[in-house]
Amino acid sequence: MSLDKNILEKPANKLLATLPASDYERLVPHLKLVSLSTRQILHHAGEAIAQVYFPNKAVVSIITTMEDGSTVEVGLVSNEGMVGMSVILGDNTTTTTAFVQIPGSAMQMDADILKSEFNRGGAIQSVLLRYVQAVYTQIAQGSACNRLHRLERRLARWLLTVSDRLESDEFPLTQEFISQMLGVRRVGVTEAANILSEAGTIAYHRGEIHILNREALEKTSCECYQVIENEFIRLLGNQPINSKNSFC
Repeated sequence: MSLDKNILEKPANKLLATLPASDYERLVPHLKLVSLSTRQILHHAGEAIAQVYFPNKAVVSIITTMEDGSTVEVGLVSNEGMVGMSVILGDNTTTTTAFVQIPGSAMQMDADILKSEFNRGGAIQSVLLRYVQAVYTQIAQGSACNRLHRLERRLARWLLTVSDRLESDEFPLTQEFISQMLGVRRVGVTEAANILSEAGTIAYHRGEIHILNREALEKTSCECYQVIENEFIRLLGNQPINSKNSFC
């Protein structure tokens, strides 16, 4: 894909949009618009990260894989952030795998270029470090949530997060996929989804999720959802991505 004028002037990725104009313009010649397909691997655990990605509408799962092959999602990246964070933390490898959960587009950049820009200091370094802090909150809060909260509350939090990132109340997700991301058995996801469906908060059909009552889903979700969203807003200065006016 080639960059068009609209994407150059108004980046869809909120992390890029947070940068001052002069800093963003310095990155533009190094950005490439790419399509990300479902289940595409952006980097494997243990391999050198050659490119970083700033998703526009795509959703990327960061997963940890155990010796027995079981997986659990430890992070979720979409238009609020970047994939390949370890390149600015002193190394270019990680123990996690990044793969595309929901297809879409992203801005791609060579990892070495981003590392050089980061090492210059200034606004780019400040913004990226604040993003790292927000992700730390996401991981820490998510760990507590997975240990302490009921599955239907965790599922509500996760669906709200995906909805926010896509800026849509409808998106494709299978129960099998959700079970892998939440690290639970599929039957557990089925039961939790049925609870939400019977309450009239979501509809699920043929791999498509439709949020019917967002306010009720937020009430069902645990406090972790708002804690994480508020921290992203506080650190990166974006408007709340879960505002009532954010969906078409």
